[in-house]
Amino acid sequence: MEAEGIAPSAVSAFESTFNSLVSGNTGMIPESTIAPAPDLVNAESFSGEPDTSLLASTVVLKLNGGLGTGMGLDKAKSLLKVKGDDTFLDLTAKQIVAMREEFKSNVKFMLMNSFSTSADTLEFLQKGYPALAGETGLEMMQNKVPKLDATTLEPATCESDPSNEWCPPGHGDLYAALEGSGCLDSLLADGYKYMFVSNSDNLGASLDLSILTHFAKSDAPFTMECCERTENDKKGGHLAVRNSDGQLILRESAMCADEDEAAFQDTGKHRFFNTNNLWIRLDKLKEIINANGGFIPLPMIKNKKTVDPKDDSSQKVLQLETAMGAAIECFKGASAIVVPRTRFAPVKKCNDLLLLRSDAYLLENNKPVLNPECGGKAPTMALDSKKYKLVGALEEATTGGIPSLVKCTKLKISGLVSMSSKTSFVGDVSIVNNSDVRKAVPEGEVTGDLDLTAA
Repeated sequence: MEAEGIAPSAVSAFESTFNSLVSGNTGMIPESTIAPAPDLVNAESFSGEPDTSLLASTVVLKLNGGLGTGMGLDKAKSLLKVKGDDTFLDLTAKQIVAMREEFKSNVKFMLMNSFSTSADTLEFLQKGYPALAGETGLEMMQNKVPKLDATTLEPATCESDPSNEWCPPGHGDLYAALEGSGCLDSLLADGYKYMFVSNSDNLGASLDLSILTHFAKSDAPFTMECCERTENDKKGGHLAVRNSDGQLILRESAMCADEDEAAFQDTGKHRFFNTNNLWIRLDKLKEIINANGGFIPLPMIKNKKTVDPKDDSSQKVLQLETAMGAAIECFKGASAIVVPRTRFAPVKKCNDLLLLRSDAYLLENNKPVLNPECGGKAPTMALDSKKYKLVGALEEATTGGIPSLVKCTKLKISGLVSMSSKTSFVGDVSIVNNSDVRKAVPEGEVTGDLDLTAA
């Protein structure tokens, strides 16, 4: 890692997770060691005048290191078109520019890019938002760590493509990247005190002045935005309290043993999940980094993979990662708040993408909001996971335009179909095509069950 020029903070962070691995630490958090998180303050209850003066000491950072390989993308996921001709990055940039104009405050904006996303992202911003692209300190680079041979725990090798020997260390790398790049010291020297961090594919996560004001007044060193878990969220991580010291912690699915799975998925017991929208006091972050010798010791997440992600027969490896939300356990006095679902609208699958592209969502202030005509509940999407896993497959199915979903309650599609903007799905719709030939969905209103196999 040193030979690759990786910063000491990132080396120390990896060393910490590696030592945790070889010491026999499984990374598991047993149910018996935690208690459910208590009731949380709801952001919708915040009252009082938002303090716009805080914007001058606030920085907005978007995690932009992902390629979206799970959806078949080979460029920065943030460059995917999500609404009309606008990409994730378009809408984020427009949010920042609009806020600067509205409050006459030059809110600082940063991106944590990876070596895979940097060039495409900066080129995109230079063409469309040259003022943003030219700002000092716009980009901070994500680190990389070695994949480990699953048997020997030695660094893995891949002769066909040595770049496969490395992997991103998870978004917990945020803290090591801030410290190792010198960005943290620069921000503090320039008078920045508060940082709002979120994923680039979550367009609901804009800088909210009322939350910023609450965070500043609370004097908390770290605040996590949470949503209430539903049945759809039961497999995702949840907030909890550690019994030994009463500290808020985050338990991810990879940290849960099989015997605790039922309790983990009990949304009535563990009620809150992390949106990955985080508020951080930069001065407190620096104190913790200094106290730990230059890094934050985050819980280890162990992922089993193959060294070549495209070759299941290649060498079995372990990828050691950390989650940035897990830092909640490192900040004494850290807090969490409940936010509405409108602040958590990530695009992880083609189900999400089709829904966002449709008329079920409108843009308000460059943020996607549910169309009022949906009656307060978004349609449930169930696209064939084998046929529509990749964005290219969805786009091939919608070359005729995006169908209307505003009157739809549930859409299930099995098999290859083609849709168009002249189709309107109404109520519960289930479409089946058991043939190997793509079949066209009829124009006009479509409702109920429709078998296109023989069409």
